[in-house]
Amino acid sequence: MALGFIAGLSTEASVMLLVCMLAVCFFEMINGFHDTANAVATVIYTKTLPPLFAVIWSGTWNFLGALFGGVAVAMGIVKLMPINDLLTVSIGENIALVMSILMSAILWNLGTWYMGIPSSSSHTLIGSLLGGGFAFWTIHDGSGPNWSKAADIGLSLLVSPLFGFSLAILLMYILKISVSKKTIFKSPDETKKTPPIWIRAILITTCTLVSYFHGNNDGQKGVGLALVVLMAFLPIQFALNPQLPTSDLSNSVRKIEAVLLIPTGAAEMDAHHLSLSKSAGAVAAQIDSTSRTEKSGVFAIRKSLQSLTKKLDSSVKGGVITGETAKVVKAEIKSLNQSYEFSPTWVVAMIAICLGIGTMVGWKRIVITIGEKIGKSHLTYAQGASAELCAAAVIGVSSASGLPVSTTHVLSSGIAGTMVAQGGISNLQKKTVKSIAIAWLLTLPVTMVLSALLFLLFRLFA
Repeated sequence: MALGFIAGLSTEASVMLLVCMLAVCFFEMINGFHDTANAVATVIYTKTLPPLFAVIWSGTWNFLGALFGGVAVAMGIVKLMPINDLLTVSIGENIALVMSILMSAILWNLGTWYMGIPSSSSHTLIGSLLGGGFAFWTIHDGSGPNWSKAADIGLSLLVSPLFGFSLAILLMYILKISVSKKTIFKSPDETKKTPPIWIRAILITTCTLVSYFHGNNDGQKGVGLALVVLMAFLPIQFALNPQLPTSDLSNSVRKIEAVLLIPTGAAEMDAHHLSLSKSAGAVAAQIDSTSRTEKSGVFAIRKSLQSLTKKLDSSVKGGVITGETAKVVKAEIKSLNQSYEFSPTWVVAMIAICLGIGTMVGWKRIVITIGEKIGKSHLTYAQGASAELCAAAVIGVSSASGLPVSTTHVLSSGIAGTMVAQGGISNLQKKTVKSIAIAWLLTLPVTMVLSALLFLLFRLFA
């Protein structure tokens, strides 16, 4: 299945699709080794694990996190793009768009990695998507990027490092007043031996959690990017879930149509139910009369399903649809969402493998920054455990909420928080903190501009 779909494309388009998918894999590998320091810096610098074993361990858990991460964050990435407009233009335009996004993201990620700056792969990807999507919108006068979704993601990216910083300070304070064994607050530089087994167990556990949740969150970003590419090249095959039969879609919509006709006792509520029921009936008729191989029809169904589920979800949350009717409608909304919010298993597996492999290489540059250059003192056991535990918690909650966050900034801010808790604000290395902050501020605007300019350049050859 992974290669069989190319039969519907010309030779040139097939080659470009393979190039773009390889670029997605390369971006995800860069993401892996760019962000490896987030999980392994603490266990390496506290002598808990040897470097080689640490990155293999982290890579394995990144792989598992990506494999079992679901698609909530991936769909957040897809929703940033004007997908419905993307599905209706020429394949040349789509190639120009996806190549501009991929090149922008890869160039910035490689550049910051080379300089040893813990820059965010999440900011990089989102900036590239928004820049390319905005340039696409200005040319085609379509719906443009999803600025509402971008605002939600932007708030998540802004607030999450602040949570990491604050939680790390709080946790260090709790440890100081509750842990009697002060060994945990010592620097491993004082001894050449590995730390006590109980400290190693804590640090390995926190390393595992960060690795898993990094794979869970960042792996889904790669899945979302791959889906944007697939929809751009093969809209008929990927606009709707090919594993979900048309009859199942129609049956779900018909069930909603029928349950909304059950009287509720309130005239105004019944009128609203009747209106929604008629909308569902129209969508069901549209599904029944449209071939899944008809391009315009598939796009129309996708848009109709999105519109219908949005109305129904709003009515349920607003208390207009209640009781048993609401239970049925919510269950069917979940089924209908799967028709356009999905990812093929082979895509998830591909991204998981790339992220896991990437985690095992190229890690040393940023590990040095994380472990040695954020604070003036060497990382202690308590600092390593606190920073990683806070990072794992923030990333895990964000993944469950379907929001992408920057593992890099959450963990580096957590380490900064532990340094402040250990020795005050003067314990931070201002030069490193300044470099991280500048990269944090510049990544979005630079990648947006770069992606937009590359799109305008590439479409000259489309």
